[in-house]
Amino acid sequence: MLKKPMQLLIWITILLLFLLSIYVAIKLKILWYPLFAISKAILIPLGISIFITYLLLPIIEKLHETGLPRTLSLLIIYLLFFGSAGYGLYKGIPILLNQLYDLSENIPMFAETYNVMLKKIHNHTDQWPDGMHERIDLVISQTEGFVANAVEKAIRSMRILFDYLLIGALIPFLVFYLVKDISLMKKTVWYFTPSSWRKRGWRFLKDVDDSLGGYIRGQLFVCVIIGTCAGLTFWLFHIPYPLILGLVIALTNIIPYFGPFIGAIPALLIAAAVSSKAVIVVLATIAILQFIEGNILGPLIVGRSLNMHPVAIMLALLAGGELGGIVGMIIAVPAASILKIMFTHMISIRAEH
Repeated sequence: MLKKPMQLLIWITILLLFLLSIYVAIKLKILWYPLFAISKAILIPLGISIFITYLLLPIIEKLHETGLPRTLSLLIIYLLFFGSAGYGLYKGIPILLNQLYDLSENIPMFAETYNVMLKKIHNHTDQWPDGMHERIDLVISQTEGFVANAVEKAIRSMRILFDYLLIGALIPFLVFYLVKDISLMKKTVWYFTPSSWRKRGWRFLKDVDDSLGGYIRGQLFVCVIIGTCAGLTFWLFHIPYPLILGLVIALTNIIPYFGPFIGAIPALLIAAAVSSKAVIVVLATIAILQFIEGNILGPLIVGRSLNMHPVAIMLALLAGGELGGIVGMIIAVPAASILKIMFTHMISIRAEH
């Protein structure tokens, strides 16, 4: 009879000790934070370098299979990737900063334009309940505040990016040596992995790569194409802030199903403050690009590598959005795919025993 109360007491004690440990760690922040800052400065560039290496490695291997020496294959892809990325940043960052500052200064003007539109809506909807008008006012003010905060965060992020520019300069060198010595890296990981985990761990990583590798590379490539086409179209039709809107559409397009709608909102808000023609241009651009992606680029480049049911993907997106907003939605699908593979491997391990 005393067994259950004792177990409960043990669990409560463990929980209290855990919470006490967190409290003590927070109070001792001055001692461990410098170590955390140093670890972050090391791990962030290393993590980015590993991700870029993962993206480039299959292309380098395919070039090597055609007969090109591995070092030459590496240099070709390396120079193309970092050369185009560096040139794009060199030309694009000043334009992006100018557009962000201009957008920040013009937010009051956009707000006034929306207020005029709102008054017209009020005049045409006098028969609506007063509560409906108040809700529309609230949505407009919340949207204005959200856009202002988003722009300020983007400007701060660009400044932080410049602060990390020196650290970021190490990334090309890290990627070069990671790709060059990939066989040595694999052997090192294999050596330090416990022997009982090696075969299972290798199978798990292979399944993750088979599921996620093609999806991530294809999705990123499609997002670059869609964002570039959207930005160029907005620029040709004189929609304000084409670079910002193109980047937003590219980033949100990573999110399946919901991404195109999220990316279209800022473009439509800005277009609505310009003219009805601008709204039509934005709607037509988004519709055409999504048709091209859904019927040509998606099946051709991304394919069906995830092997996840659409309902499971949507549920993962909802959970990711609830936990981490837009960033959570971007991470949700890869995380759900990895969890699915982990669950499958756990079932197979139990079946073996």
